[in-house]
Amino acid sequence: MRYGFNEIEKRMKQAIARHQMIADETPIMVGLSGGKDSLALLLALKRFFIISKFKYQLAAGHVSLGFPNDDIGRMRQFCDDLEIPFFWQKTQIGELIFELREETNPCSLCAKMRRGALNALAREHGYKKVALAHHQDDAVATLLLNLFFEGRIGSFKPVTYLDRSDITVIRPFIYVPEQQISYFARKAELPVSASNCPHNCLGKRQQMQAIIAALEDLAPRGKDRATAALDRLFGGDWDGRQEERP
Repeated sequence: MRYGFNEIEKRMKQAIARHQMIADETPIMVGLSGGKDSLALLLALKRFFIISKFKYQLAAGHVSLGFPNDDIGRMRQFCDDLEIPFFWQKTQIGELIFELREETNPCSLCAKMRRGALNALAREHGYKKVALAHHQDDAVATLLLNLFFEGRIGSFKPVTYLDRSDITVIRPFIYVPEQQISYFARKAELPVSASNCPHNCLGKRQQMQAIIAALEDLAPRGKDRATAALDRLFGGDWDGRQEERP
């Protein structure tokens, strides 16, 4: 496929193989937000299905936060075109966070609640594996946030088993730079939906990602080396917590 998608697929396959993200036919639900990352991930996993020896069921799941003008039509059509089932759960997460609790820093709580709702949606429909579209920039930003604000080395895990919900979370894009996804999404004219969140996730994470982007000229392969360091230090346990001592 054009527009650099082959490189995206190559890096995704490396992550899947190294961390054994897909090693059986467990059904997978992709968390579909309507953004460029999740749309590209859904497309990549659909194409990976064709060459994989594991013929897993693939679906998309969208969690609506309950904001006005939440249009799922473009996502549904994208899934129809790929012949992938689309599941949708409407919630009142937005009302709870912004009106009832009046959170001033809502992003962390919102993300946690959305993941919980997505896992419940997956479990309801028989999908025991959830794929999230966190990319390499997200992993490196999390590493730096943990280092500078918590004093520890670690990021999110490539594969996480949630025993309470019996759901396994995978992140196949952990080696894929955001710039590659953005370029492909723009050139391929993916049906990206603009966020209608009033806060729009402005905070330390976005500031850290801006710093990472500014460092690209100084260290063009810096993000690759950062994720490689996580692999060398921790294997699949990127959060590094097994190294912590009292």
